[in-house]
Amino acid sequence: MAGNEKSKAKTEQAKGKAKEALGRAVGNERMTAEGRAEQSKGDARQAKEKGKDVFRH
Repeated sequence: MAGNEKSKAKTEQAKGKAKEALGRAVGNERMTAEGRAEQSKGDARQAKEKGKDVFRH
């Protein structure tokens, strides 16, 4: 399960980064903000998983 959550985090971060870049390229501030939000969501998920790993070992 942890590996699945970690891959979800990486996927969210990558999608967010791409969406932010596309938003900047076309001048769409809403898309840029959505991209940042997705990156933050991925960062939070990754931090949660890292916290779980600390307590496992």
